Amino acid sequence: MATAKGYAAESADSKLAPISFERREPRPDDVSIEIDYCGVCHTDIHFAQNDWGVTQFPVIPGHEIIGRVTAVGSDVTDYKVGDTVGVGCMVDSCRSCSACESGLEQYCLEGMTATYNGEDRYDGSITYGGYSDRVVVSERFVVKVPEKLDPASAAPILCAGITTYSPLRHYGVRPGDKVGVIGMGASAIWA
Repeated sequence: MATAKGYAAESADSKLAPISFERREPRPDDVSIEIDYCGVCHTDIHFAQNDWGVTQFPVIPGHEIIGRVTAVGSDVTDYKVGDTVGVGCMVDSCRSCSACESGLEQYCLEGMTATYNGEDRYDGSITYGGYSDRVVVSERFVVKVPEKLDPASAAPILCAGITTYSPLRHYGVRPGDKVGVIGMGASAIWA
């Protein structure tokens, strides 16, 4: 275990405050990441305030993570120390159901593991998010961030950006097509 630092809500009525906690050691398929940037999504606020009645406290929000790889597990093939990478709202899934095998882990038949406030499939611990200095994630749920992107500006792409991009790609929208994006906030900005 490695000691990490972050910002957590201890209850629905508390403000985010500094906290020290333990991050697990990397498993063979894991990437350890030193977090440089993390976007603020309204979902983070909902969880911190327990608006949906499901938050397990303390909660360390943050699912728009950009950082640098500091270590890789023995089975990792796609990332190396120093790579700039991102992590979105998921850090695991069953990896074997039809949805997972199709690359649609968000529809995992056993339920995906959220970046924060999810249950780790191996040890049952609660996941903590990107409002912290480091994170450990399976390489399957890490993406490379192109060097030409400003990492601070890229963080919201991991939630708001993909929320808009995914349906456009799914429905085959091409340059020149006309579409309407209904919504407010960051999702509409990325359209």
